Amino acid sequence: MSARPVAVTCGEPAGIGPELAAKAWEKLGATLPFFLIGDPRHLPAGTPVAEIAAPEEAAGAAAHGLPVLAHPFPAAATPGRPDPRNAQGVIDAIARGVALVQEGAAGAVCTLPIHKQALAEGAGFAYPGHTEYLAALAGVDDVVMMLASPELRVVPATIHIPLSEVPGALTAAHLETVLRLTHDGLRTRFGLARPRIAVAGLNPHAGEGGRMGREEIEVIAPVLDRLRAEGMDLDGPRAADTMFHAAARAGYDAAVAMYHDQALIPIKTLDFDRGVNLTLGLPFVRTSPDHGTAFDIAGTGRANAASTVAALRLAAELAGGEA
Repeated sequence: MSARPVAVTCGEPAGIGPELAAKAWEKLGATLPFFLIGDPRHLPAGTPVAEIAAPEEAAGAAAHGLPVLAHPFPAAATPGRPDPRNAQGVIDAIARGVALVQEGAAGAVCTLPIHKQALAEGAGFAYPGHTEYLAALAGVDDVVMMLASPELRVVPATIHIPLSEVPGALTAAHLETVLRLTHDGLRTRFGLARPRIAVAGLNPHAGEGGRMGREEIEVIAPVLDRLRAEGMDLDGPRAADTMFHAAARAGYDAAVAMYHDQALIPIKTLDFDRGVNLTLGLPFVRTSPDHGTAFDIAGTGRANAASTVAALRLAAELAGGEA
C-alpha cells in the first residue's frame, strides 16, 4: 500500500458522492488510507467522521471514521438539487486535491462525480469536464481518458462531442497523440515493457476497403504504419464489432476506440460496476468512478460504491502500493 493516502475530492454534494465516500470507507476502513476533501455536513446522517488537519493523519484516523480534510461550503446539500452557491466549492476541492498530490502530501487523487452544468451555471466553469480541468491544473496540453477494469482497458480517441463531429476531430495529429499517450501510460503506469494496443476503425467493418468510409485508409492506417515503424505494437484498424469478445481481448493490453460510445459500451457491458476512469498524460495519478452524479437516487442509500472502491484501489496501486 502506498505510504501516502489517496485524496478524494467530494464532487457535487447534491449527487451520490457523499454516499460513495461513506460506503467506500465502510468497505476499506484502514486497509487503504484515503481522505475526503469536502464539507462534513454533506455526508449521510450517522456517518462516522474523523476530521484531520493534514493528509498524513488519514491512516490513523481511518480506524475511527471516514477521514475528512474539511473544506467548508457555503450551503448545505439537498440530494438531487444542486445549489449554485456550492459550485465554486466543488471546483476548489478539486484544485486542493491536485495541489496536495503535486506537493507530495497525497499519493494520488480520486475524483467523485461532478455535474458540469451545475458548475457552469453556478461558477462559470468553462471546461468540458474533470479531465480538461485537471490538465489545466497540471499545466499539460494533452491527456487521454482510459476506462479500466479487470476485463478491459479502453481509450476513446474523441470523447464528449456529437457523433457528427467525430470525423472532423479525428485528425492524424490527434490520433497520434492519443496512441502515444496510451502507449506511454501502459508502460509507466502499468509496467508493460511492450504494450499491445488494438485500434478500432471508425466505420462499420473498419470501412470495408473504402466502401463504407475512407477514414481508415486516409487517416488511421497511415498513423498506425508510422508508429509501428518506431516499434509500437499496434493492431488495426480493426472492425469494432469483433474487438471486444473474450478471445479478442486476450490479444491486447488496451484498445483505442474512435469515439465515446464505441469505447464505453463494451466496458460497461463487461463490468458495469467496477469500471474506473483513469487519466493518462498527467504528472500524477488520477482515477474516478465511471459514472455520474445520479441525482435520481441521491440521498436514498442506493448508490453502489463498487466503482469508487475500484478507483481507490487502482489509484493506490498506481501510486506505488499494492491495492
